[in-house]
Amino acid sequence: MESFRLFLKSIVPITDQEFENYKSYFKAITLTKNDYFSEIGKISKKVGFIKKGLLRTYYINDKSEEVTYCFCTENNLTTSYKSFISQEPSELSIQAVEDTELITISYDHLQNLYLQSPLWQNIGRTIAERQYLVMEQYASVLCNETAKEKYLRLLKEQPTVINKASVNDIASYLGITRRTLSRIRKKIAQGI
Repeated sequence: MESFRLFLKSIVPITDQEFENYKSYFKAITLTKNDYFSEIGKISKKVGFIKKGLLRTYYINDKSEEVTYCFCTENNLTTSYKSFISQEPSELSIQAVEDTELITISYDHLQNLYLQSPLWQNIGRTIAERQYLVMEQYASVLCNETAKEKYLRLLKEQPTVINKASVNDIASYLGITRRTLSRIRKKIAQGI
């Protein structure tokens, strides 16, 4: 729970006592490789803080292919936000790329925290604002960067993804083919 407490402190000032008062709302879970945290067609009932591990978020396109939407790394939150907020079936799946440890809270418990404490309302608002900024940046990257630039950004901002995710998942995330990704990697290795 220590990494989660530090994460919360980076968002808003929260005392150790305030954290202890609400700690019982959170539950530690472990996913093994390929387990799902959220699945297409099911309601996302939890949001999770990734203590250790890596998850992949994907959707199914009109050709029935999995398209990686994002990678969820340590010390970040994950859920199918649209499903979690609306409590309607998800259009995304979130799957463990490797064994992953999370600190989770259910939708109902989070709503209770919001009712009980302005502090948790502030935490929720701040997290929502941050997630919006991340999504907007991702949309900008998709529209404005070349495949090589996207790969270099991934290498800089999420280097663990390069080492842990499959080549197919990375290519899908970048919106390119596996072959194009291999060419980009080769050129980068050659300094081109």
